[in-house]
Amino acid sequence: MRVAVLVSGGGTNLQALLDAKNAGGLRDAEFVCVVSNRRKAYALERAKQNGIEAVYLPTVRFENREDYHIALRDILLERKVDLIVLAGFLVVLGDPVIQAFQGRIINIHPSLIPSFCGDGAYGLKVHEMALERGVKVTGATVHFVDGGTDTGPIIFQKAVEILPDDTPEVLQKRVMEEAEWILLPKAVDMFTQGRIHVKDGKAVIE
Repeated sequence: MRVAVLVSGGGTNLQALLDAKNAGGLRDAEFVCVVSNRRKAYALERAKQNGIEAVYLPTVRFENREDYHIALRDILLERKVDLIVLAGFLVVLGDPVIQAFQGRIINIHPSLIPSFCGDGAYGLKVHEMALERGVKVTGATVHFVDGGTDTGPIIFQKAVEILPDDTPEVLQKRVMEEAEWILLPKAVDMFTQGRIHVKDGKAVIE
């Protein structure tokens, strides 16, 4: 299957996917492009280093949100993408993309949804929220994307312990290493094998 990865930052989850692919996994996944809304996103450089098309698509180029998502949709359709992976993409997808790729968009979120998710909960902010709340366990979630923010059917979750001396930065690194970099390649691998899909509003795993 042809996979596009959408990223706004450094692309550590993208790198986890590429590492899995280069190690002989993800045999049914072909990474055809990496799209970012930020010119200096290191994820674009990671794509180039691995022979993958890097596409810079800034929101400021468009007069409104709808036009941006139409352009994004068309880029993905032109490349015959089968699966879209949101790996730290800080633009909430609009209806043009969601409708064109229903049941074929997955996202990685750095918490155990429904905790610490939704509008404004992204990146380091998620870990700050968890520490401020005083929870003892956090983690990561891979889910399908629907019209809401972090509201789509959950595919996988993995818990990560919060330690007494954790800072947001330390916790973020542990969640990536112990959960995100494990769950996302697993989900992509199983989706491209046809083992994961959406049915009646839930993720079905075969």
